[in-house]
Amino acid sequence: MLGAHALIMLLPVLTYLVALVFLDSFKLVSIRLILIMIVTGAMLAAPSYLATTHVYAQFSGEFLTFTRYVSPWIEEVFKALPIVFLVRTRRVGLLVDAAIAGFAVGTGFALVENLYYLTSKPDAMLFIQLIRGFGTAIMHGGSTATFAMVAIALTEKHPSGGLLLLAPGYLAAVMLHSTFNQLLVQPAIATFAMAVILPAGMFVIFRYSERSLRQWMESDLDSKIAFLRMINRGQFLSSPRGKYLRTLNERFSPEHRVDMLCYLRLHAELAVRAKLVLLMRDVGMNEESLDAETRSKLTEIRNLESALGRAGLLALRPLLKATGKDFWQLTLLRH
Repeated sequence: MLGAHALIMLLPVLTYLVALVFLDSFKLVSIRLILIMIVTGAMLAAPSYLATTHVYAQFSGEFLTFTRYVSPWIEEVFKALPIVFLVRTRRVGLLVDAAIAGFAVGTGFALVENLYYLTSKPDAMLFIQLIRGFGTAIMHGGSTATFAMVAIALTEKHPSGGLLLLAPGYLAAVMLHSTFNQLLVQPAIATFAMAVILPAGMFVIFRYSERSLRQWMESDLDSKIAFLRMINRGQFLSSPRGKYLRTLNERFSPEHRVDMLCYLRLHAELAVRAKLVLLMRDVGMNEESLDAETRSKLTEIRNLESALGRAGLLALRPLLKATGKDFWQLTLLRH
């Protein structure tokens, strides 16, 4: 019976997750990663419970106050951990990908929490159990998805930013979680709010994300092709970018400047290759495996990154005009 009730609670949430995957035209988040995130979220529920129990033992206020204003801070930290890993390693680079991964983590977390609720309150009315469980699952998925999307949006604008970029998303997730807990005195209202407002907001964000991605692909593809054409024609050093590169003569050795030029060319070539992958996925085609030349370029650009070091890569940042997507697309090719 517990399993049946838990399944009923999660079916609508899993439906939402499937809908998110369906709305993603590029299908960049694999089913394998989604399953890993669900399992990871479920595993994180146990340490989150232990941490919450420990903090509550030191808390002098009422339990209701604790659940509204304290426990959300703890639970959202644990749910954020796998998303931080995905964002920092650039395994996700789009709002859509981040939302799917975050919702998957929240789904797994909610599964364990709902099972615990069912076992701890077996006398509660079935209707109340189902309504509360469904609302909780939507809230956990939505709050972690919110954290992931805000983190990706800020990383896109500031690709070299530190962990402080994650703070706004974390605060947004905590506020959403806390608001839901305050509404739990009326479970039906809380569930309705989560089930209607969150999906509607995510749908709008998805459409905006895909439109902006297509615009970025079109403009950046033209820019990269023009840049490669300029290098092939020997016109680069006389261009504004080439003049900037020559201003680095006093700071870097001739060998480093040659490496910089090679890096710029390889980065542009791989960016074009990555966009071809995205275009093929957008029209529903399966891209072929990477050829040996592309794999060799990926290895070479990594070697150049090591040779240039942090100072050299920072000096190249104005030439790359790099955003979070520019770094993520190379990770896309590697994976």
